[in-house]
Formats: sequence, structure tokens, C-alpha cells
Amino acid sequence: MAVARPTPANPLPGALVPAAEGDQRAMPPELGPNSMAVLNGPTFIYADPCGDVPPGSIGGLVHLDTRLLSTWVLSVNGGRLLDLRSDLIDHYSAQYMLTNPDLPGLPPNSLGIRRLRDVGDGFRERLTVVSFRPDPVRVELRLSVGADFADLFEVKSGVRDRSAHIARDHAPDGSELCFSYERDGFAAQTRVRCSHPADQVEGDELVWVVTLRPQQQWELDLHVPLPPGMGVVEPVRGDVGDVIHRRADDPLRRWVESRAVLRSDNDALERTVRKSRDDLAALRLDLEVKGQRIMLPGAGLPWFLTVFGRDTLITAYQTLVGGPMLAKGALLALARLQGTRCDEFTDEEPGKILHEVRSGELTRTGQKPYGPYYGTADATQLWLILLSEYWRWTRDDDTVRLLKDNALAALRWIDEYGDRDGDGYVEYATHSPEGLGNQCWRDSPDGVCFADGRIPELPIATSDLQGYVYDAKLRLAELADGPLAERALAERLRGEAAALYDRFNRDFWIAERGGFYAVGLDGNKNPIDAKTSNMGHLLWSGIVPGDRADAVVRQLMSDDMFSGWGIRTLSREERLYNALGYHLGTVWPHDNSLAVLGLARYGYREEANRVSLALLKAAEHFDHRLPEAIAGFPRSRVLFPVPYPTACSPQAWATGTPLALVRAMVGLEPVDGRLVLDPNIPPELGRITAERVRAFGKIWDLEAVGRAGHVRLAPH
Repeated sequence: MAVARPTPANPLPGALVPAAEGDQRAMPPELGPNSMAVLNGPTFIYADPCGDVPPGSIGGLVHLDTRLLSTWVLSVNGGRLLDLRSDLIDHYSAQYMLTNPDLPGLPPNSLGIRRLRDVGDGFRERLTVVSFRPDPVRVELRLSVGADFADLFEVKSGVRDRSAHIARDHAPDGSELCFSYERDGFAAQTRVRCSHPADQVEGDELVWVVTLRPQQQWELDLHVPLPPGMGVVEPVRGDVGDVIHRRADDPLRRWVESRAVLRSDNDALERTVRKSRDDLAALRLDLEVKGQRIMLPGAGLPWFLTVFGRDTLITAYQTLVGGPMLAKGALLALARLQGTRCDEFTDEEPGKILHEVRSGELTRTGQKPYGPYYGTADATQLWLILLSEYWRWTRDDDTVRLLKDNALAALRWIDEYGDRDGDGYVEYATHSPEGLGNQCWRDSPDGVCFADGRIPELPIATSDLQGYVYDAKLRLAELADGPLAERALAERLRGEAAALYDRFNRDFWIAERGGFYAVGLDGNKNPIDAKTSNMGHLLWSGIVPGDRADAVVRQLMSDDMFSGWGIRTLSREERLYNALGYHLGTVWPHDNSLAVLGLARYGYREEANRVSLALLKAAEHFDHRLPEAIAGFPRSRVLFPVPYPTACSPQAWATGTPLALVRAMVGLEPVDGRLVLDPNIPPELGRITAERVRAFGKIWDLEAVGRAGHVRLAPH
């Protein structure tokens, strides 16, 4: 009987694997297409257009990966309310304007109901009710509350019943509901406090009976305190009304004002970059590392509001043009959590940069390996790449020297643990029963496949990983020549990079079908012969010889790979192509941003601009915010971009994409302590200017139009 070989779809054959959690639910079907999230750091509340969270839905108040409210439903005289208009004010605040349907004793549109909410050091909601009846009216307002304390992993799959372990200690006077959960050393609590005590407490429902005169207004404040924890951002403090109307002091505005400001003759570009700036602010996590307060981007709403390796590092790279703060925060935070030992359950290895950190019950009690989880084969190289790019933009020798041991440990991981069999390539295969089968950016079970649809055997060495290693070693050699003062190391690294370059271009190149790079080598060292967007990453890393660049660019820009909205993850030629497949034909903005930077690096500026303009046009269809992924349907037939069904939005590296596109168009590079422009601005965009660009401890202004541009030190 043949022994099953491990694949990304079945990485540990024969292992006792926990029961499947079920498919990730499409987000958010129960809440309707106009559902909305109020977000602040690692805290968010997802609700329907009325501001309600129905029981059993995917919505709720989630803080540090634990759902503290699973039900939050307001009704009047036994009926649900009607949405007139709801919208975000800032990412951390929202307003809902509601009225009543036709109810017994209450004709439709008799009441105007306003819900204001914000998320900071607590979740707060202000409820205002005004009567438009000509005579006094008596109404019953009822707030149904529930707390299931589900781990975020369960929210997106299936929630286990914790009710036997949830205690209720509701205040008899109606001023507070309290839910408490404790099991296996994990504890959580939800308190709902009311400015006006409820007239009745019926189970987990608060009931107020209010008599309103004509045009009389009744107001109620509700408050759910939140415990402190990793990543919690300094909140806006003040009365909820002052917060909504922006009268309160806002740390966010101070942060945004320190960022570079882009202006363009093209309003859509300007609005898209502004949306990116605001979304980056929304996704910030606030940490303290060795007594220093730092910020870095969380990966995305709603599933990934946490420290990630790959996502955080690429986002920080994309956004260095806007300022170095997020990059420095990412470097310091990930260095602090760098692997130090071998642990099969978490895939930790010495020198390895983590994949993901979680703090919910399943992680805290050891059922999930995310405290942190290290199952990624690219974050270590990307950390070195970001360290180099941060130094190129800042010349911050002190930080590079501070992180020297981390950099050398990362290099050792690449050579000793990343290269599992000594063939000179970084491969991956999980040791953990909870581990990821694919540990590159294409991390779905079928994200790496052969042209004929077969799933390769592990361990796998994907092409992007080798490109990152090549780039990382050359960059570390530059640092070794500079602030690290390790000339022998620099010489060795350049030699190793040159050997990898030759080896890679021998083993990964496939001459058939127009010439292209394999997506990887399987466990038997066979080329995995699917055409993928990974070729764009290879251009970004510089590992493609000049005489092969034409062939690579032709592949990326062919009708089978370029949808009109961007480069697909998988060519339409391949058997598993699916316009709605996560890594099987969708268009990922971040993936395209690296391809654009690579195209520009090799001098293919017109092709880079074509991809950039396609993405910017797509952003217009999503209120100027690029989603995590876009379906691969051809633009010529579908006419408008279709989001991937469960795309995160905002999502960090999609949010960082417009800044990377602008950098490629203006040709902005830090060179030897100065900023250099080599613009190629499409006529559609006209003039582009940027103010308050921070580099080398100075502030710069730049301007570019067509192929002309200049940079100068800012006068302010």
C-alpha cells in the first residue's frame, strides 16, 4: 500500500488532526450588504445598517480576538427599526439614523432615532429618540444583549456553546448587565452600563418605558468598558457627542498630520491616496517594545487585526514613502518576537520571524498555536529587506546596529532551517497538526499547483521565497559594508547571492509556452509548472536576468494574466484557474504593487503604468479603497470590478498599494542620503506633488509631471 505523501492540502498524512472547523462564512451575509464596522486598533464592532447585531450572526463587538457582544438589538414596541441612513464619521465612530415601521399604536415614521457610537478605551453608544406625533406617545424601548465570548477563529467558522460557563450578574436596578466567562484559566467579562437605569430587566434584555411629548427628545448613553492589551491604540477621549462632531482631542489627527500629503491634478488619485492614509491610521496597532512606544499596521478587518509577519512587513515597505514610523515599529516588534527555539506545534525555529499573533481563548489555552505562530517561510527574508529599505530612507545607523543580532539570526535561519535539505533553496513544510500547508503568500491549500491541477508534494520551494533571499542577502551585504562594519560578511553574502542567482535561473526557468518561471519546486525537485503572478515578485527582487525580462513581462501582461483590473494570481491557461479562487485567478492589489515596482525596476514603465491605472480605476468603484482581492473576471466583459467574496476591507497591504504605485510612477528612490526622482507620469494623472516626505531626518517636497520632476528640502 502506497504511503501518502504530504501536500499543502494534507500536510501531515495520518496525523490526528482536530475536527474541521467548517468553511469560513462569507462576510457578512446575515448583516446585509451595507453592514458597517467601527474600528480602533484590535477592537471592532460589526453591525447591520441599523446598528444591530442579531443573534447567530457574524457580527459583534470583538476585542483582542474575543467577541464580547454577540447580540445587540434595539427594538421599539416589539418591532425592529428601519434604516434611513448610516455611515462612518471616522473609522472609530459612526452615526445611524432610524425610524419606526408601522407598529400597533405607533404609525410609521412617528419617531426619529439616532444612534451614535464610537470605539476607544470602551464601546460607547448614545441613543436619542424624538417624537413627531402631535400627541404624547408611550413607547417601549428594548435592548437585547448577548455575550458568547467566542474566539475570533470560531466567529468565522462555527461557535461552540459556552453558555454553561457564562455567569450573569445583572444589577437589579437596571443600571448594568454583566456577563462573565471563565474556563481552563481563560477569563473574560462584558459589562453594559446605562446612564438611565432600565425600568425592567427581562433576562438579558433592558427595557425602558418612555412617554414623549410632541418633539420631546429622550437620550440614553450605553458604555461597555474594554480591558487593556497588546495593540490597543490611544483613544479619542471625551463625550460621545464631542467625539462624533470632532470637538474632542484626537491622537489620530495628530498622527495623520505627521504623514506626507499627496496632491494631483487627478482627483481620483488624490482621494485614493487620502483613503489609504486614513485606513492605515485605522489599522494601526500600538505596542511598547523595551520601553519604547511603537506603532505598526495590523493586517486587516475583520479577521486579521493583529501583528502579522508578511502582511505587516510588506505594508511597511509600501508606505515608507509616507514616513518611516510604521516600518520602524514593524522591525522592532517582530524582532522582539523572533524565534529562539524549535517548537513543532508553533513551527518556531531560531531566527525565524513570526507569521501571526493571537490572544483569544483557543490560543491562550493551547488549542491553537498562535501565541505566536511561525508558519511562514518568507517573513524572515522580508524583515531583512525592510531593515535595509528603512536604512536607505533614514540612514538610521543606530537602529540597524541595535538589530544586528536579529539580522544575523535571520540570516542563519535562511541558511540552516529555511534550507531544509541543503540544496541552496528555502523550502517549507509544517510540523504542526494546526499548521499551514502552504507557507508562502499563496497560503491557501491549493494556492500552489501544477498547470494540470495537481497539488505538489511537500516540502515546496516557491520562486518568490528565493527571490526574497537573493534580495535580502544583497541588502544585508550593503548594511554589512555600512553601519554593521562587517566587510567579510558583505563579501560572503554577495558571493552567496550570485550563486543563488545562477542556480535559480537554471532550475526554475521553463522554456516552453513562451518562457516563464515555475511557481516552485516540489518535494522531488520537479518544477511546478503553473504560470503565476509570482513572476512579478521576481522582478521586484531583481533575480531575473535582463535577457529574460521581456518574456516575463509578456507573460504578466498577456490577456491570460492581465484582467484589465490587474495581474491575476494564476493564468487562465491553467486547469485550476478560477476567477473567484483565492489564489487561483483573483487580482491582489498588493501582489500587483510588487509587480509594478519590479516592472519599473527593469525599465518597463509603460507596463507599470498600465497596471497602476487599472488598479486606481478599480479603487474608484470601491469608494477609493482597494479590497484585499478582486475577482479575475476580464474588464472588457464585466465592465466593473467584482470583489472577492470574503475580502478584508480595509486590508493593510491593499491599503498600502496606492503609495507603492505612486512611488513607481514618480520614480522616487533614496540614493546615498538624497531623494532622486525619475518620473513617468501617465497623462491621465497630470501633475503629482507630495509635501512632508520624510527621509534622512529631513522633510522634503517633490513635484513631477510627465517625465520631469524635482525634489527640494521643505521650507517649513
